[in-house]
Formats: sequence, structure tokens, C-alpha cells
Amino acid sequence: MGTSAYIDINQNQFKAFSKLEPQEPVVMLNFLRFKKVVFESEISGEEAYQRYMKAAMPFFKEANAEVLFYGEPKHMLIGPLDTELWDKVLLIKYNTLNGFLMMVQAKGYPSHLRKQALIDSRLIHCKP
Repeated sequence: MGTSAYIDINQNQFKAFSKLEPQEPVVMLNFLRFKKVVFESEISGEEAYQRYMKAAMPFFKEANAEVLFYGEPKHMLIGPLDTELWDKVLLIKYNTLNGFLMMVQAKGYPSHLRKQALIDSRLIHCKP
């Protein structure tokens, strides 16, 4: 694992992202690395992330989002073999950029649960 960990949204990138076409569909690629144990609850980071996903599901539905894939990467077929694979990969499609923006800024959105579960992550906007 590298020396820098990323959990929070980069505000400059988020501002630029939010200025894109609001009705355009977006796909978000998530690379996730879990904490061994979440200090606040003594459960594993993966268990804590499952709690986040359960709490976030109504927000995904409201945003008309679809989980395309959630799973564990297994083999590095192209890339450096000395690089540790991520714990999980998550791919979510949102029908509109606006739906994603409204979701992550909605009152009650459980981003704190995501943050508790992770030691490192990447969130990458992909255009379908």
C-alpha cells in the first residue's frame, strides 16, 4: 500500500465534476480497502461497509442508481505483481449526474459509515 490514503472527496475535483451535464448518466468505480477493525464498534471494516451499503440503499434507489458489480479482485493479469489488490471493487451506475449529486448531498446520507469502514479508497467517475 502507498503512503497516502484517500477517504474524503477532493473538493476541487468535486466542483469540476458537478459542473458536467446534469442529465448525463455516470458510472462510479470504487476501489475499497477496509480497516481490520473499526475502533468505534469493534467490528471489521468489511462488516461496517456492509452496514453503510444497507443504510445507503434507500439513497441509491432515490437516485435511480444500480449496483452493477460488487466483488473481490482476485488476480493481477496486467499490472505490477508487487501491488496489493484492493479488498473490494464496486461499480454503480447513476441515470444522471444530478441524481448522484443529490444523493451524496442529501440530508441523512450515511457517508460517515463509509468513512468509518475504510482505510483507503478511490472513487473514479467513468462515462458510459
